[in-house]
Amino acid sequence: MSDGFQRDLLRGSLDLMVLSVLADEPQYGYSIQKQIRDVSQGRVDLKAGTLYPLLHRLEADKLIRSKWDDSTGRRRKWYELTKAGQKRLHAQAQEWHSYVECIGQLLTLVLPTLPKPA
Repeated sequence: MSDGFQRDLLRGSLDLMVLSVLADEPQYGYSIQKQIRDVSQGRVDLKAGTLYPLLHRLEADKLIRSKWDDSTGRRRKWYELTKAGQKRLHAQAQEWHSYVECIGQLLTLVLPTLPKPA
């Protein structure tokens, strides 16, 4: 088993991860990738081929907006949350907390009866 999370588990949470990273301040693509990788202790290594289509979709859905900037000496596209993105982040975060609580409760019922892994 790898140290990362299963693809199916990640697929349902990538929007939430990206919106969470953008909650505090605007960021560009590589910094979003790096923060997700760092906070997840390397368990989520979001590839550019996954991140950029996701960013484009979030922008089309008006959850984030972008602007080009070259004031750092390098032209980068910066992304930030919109008001709709903040609302979506809040709603998804509440939903995930409820989901985690539900799974946690279910696991407390079954874990004592499961054999310990070898």
